[in-house]
Amino acid sequence: MREKRRQIRMPADAAELLVPEMSVLDQEQLRVVVLNTKNQVISIEVVYQGNLNSTVVRIGELFKEAVRRNGASVILAHNHPSGSLEPSPEDLEVTRQTVKAGKLLEIEVLDHLIIGQGGEYRSLKETRGGIWS
Repeated sequence: MREKRRQIRMPADAAELLVPEMSVLDQEQLRVVVLNTKNQVISIEVVYQGNLNSTVVRIGELFKEAVRRNGASVILAHNHPSGSLEPSPEDLEVTRQTVKAGKLLEIEVLDHLIIGQGGEYRSLKETRGGIWS
């Protein structure tokens, strides 16, 4: 019998999956949620763990598991240990580069979530949708 996979229909679905663990981390961490063509979760990968408030990202690493697992799309998520939900200029640039690379690889970047403390999160797709244009 096949295991039923969790489906992501909106940012809140992804946040529900990620916030409980990521909102309490004391170091910044970047995770990639790999999804199939039905937006069902194939895997969640920790791609980077930074120091207290930063991480260095290599865009190719963000797609490694999606390519390996034949994923159709990804959602990026990282936490801000400071609790702030405001994206940094680096957050926005990584998102731009990832969306652009995803188009070349034919792996859609559905969103990038910033996770704060206390269950709060921000969807960059909802608040900075121009990045996807």
